Amino acid sequence: MALTVGLGASALASLSACAPLLLGGAFVGGGLMAVDRRTTGTQIEDQGLEIKASGKAVELMGKSAHVNVTAYNRIVLLTGEVPSEAGKQQLEQAVQRLENARSVVNELAVAGVSSLGSRSNDTVLSTKVKSSLLDAKDLPGSAVKVVTERAIVYLMGRVSEREARRATDIARGVSGVQKVVRVFEVVSEEELAETAPRTAGNR
Repeated sequence: MALTVGLGASALASLSACAPLLLGGAFVGGGLMAVDRRTTGTQIEDQGLEIKASGKAVELMGKSAHVNVTAYNRIVLLTGEVPSEAGKQQLEQAVQRLENARSVVNELAVAGVSSLGSRSNDTVLSTKVKSSLLDAKDLPGSAVKVVTERAIVYLMGRVSEREARRATDIARGVSGVQKVVRVFEVVSEEELAETAPRTAGNR
């Protein structure tokens, strides 16, 4: 198992009364099966990390920074803009000290806070990349988390090397994407098979 960060990323979706039922890491809704390769406990830990790390960003920098925190399998990705290199490093160290944080990938830019227009464009790009991943016939696109910041796309998830390459190629092919950064935890095909959720036809 290896964490890869290289050129090639959002809080958990909130649950509502009409949300599909989660069982064994897979849920079915509208005919589409989505798979989360984390345990339920890890998903809860990731959500807690995102909340605590976001709180640290506000505590340390207030409104002078724009920081997004995304956690996947206790790997914390920091994106956005901060006013100084010292502040960037200070926040990374504070997040690394949080309980359950396994590692921190610090992709914060020392720059002015991004505009609303830039963030809106990032939202559109994330949607396009997610749609392209879900459309791929040879990739469980729902197992890849997508984060976009200043037209840079970050990809997270527990994937095989083949899946990592395929997801990266798909993201690179989306119009408007400036760069793709892999923040994958790469595992073997065998390990993925062992942790795959069991279905009625696979018991």
